[in-house]
Amino acid sequence: MTEPAAEAPAKARRGRPPSTSLNQALILDTALAIVEEHGPDALTLRRLGTELGANHTAVLRHFSSKDEILLGLAERLIERAMDGFVPDAHWRPTLEALARRIRSVCLAHPALAALTATRVSRRAAAFQGADTVIRALRVAGFDDRDAARYYRALVDAALAVSSYEAATAALENTSREGDRLAWGREYLAASPTRYPDLAAVAPYLAQADDDDQFETILGLILDAVEARAKA
Repeated sequence: MTEPAAEAPAKARRGRPPSTSLNQALILDTALAIVEEHGPDALTLRRLGTELGANHTAVLRHFSSKDEILLGLAERLIERAMDGFVPDAHWRPTLEALARRIRSVCLAHPALAALTATRVSRRAAAFQGADTVIRALRVAGFDDRDAARYYRALVDAALAVSSYEAATAALENTSREGDRLAWGREYLAASPTRYPDLAAVAPYLAQADDDDQFETILGLILDAVEARAKA
């Protein structure tokens, strides 16, 4: 009796890994590539499966849902912000440096930041970041309750400003340039009779670029934290 021929293994898409080689890191790498190339709305389980050369249900063996993938991507942002970070001996430079790192990563990956900045990743890098900020606040003299409150406020503020900038960076070039030019064009042309205070400062509005705005907001927040610490 002739033995039945062994079933040929399924062929993966050219240049893509077979589904048996899927792992969380590869899935997140691919999800990140989709978001950065095609925008946040393009990230679906079906699209992810197609890019990986596998049925989209294979992805769910590694992540329980699309939401878990989003949390993994949020963790990616924090991992990059925390990579190699060494806290300063003083609390304020520590918080300043960490806020700038968060901003830098968000601007480097604007589509990803716009998609995940409001999420709580609940993973190791997020815990490390939280521990670093809370330690700095406790060193500043705050009790545990206030350290928790100010940690939440500082992180939300840094992510809010950074994701706002990231959303601006993700705009179409025409829209982004139009908004930028408005500060030195429409605002500068505002009627001094109708808007006297706006007209008085209009020449300086265009000078307040994104870097200046971020540093101003960061300084105002940390000045308030320092004043409360002294009180």
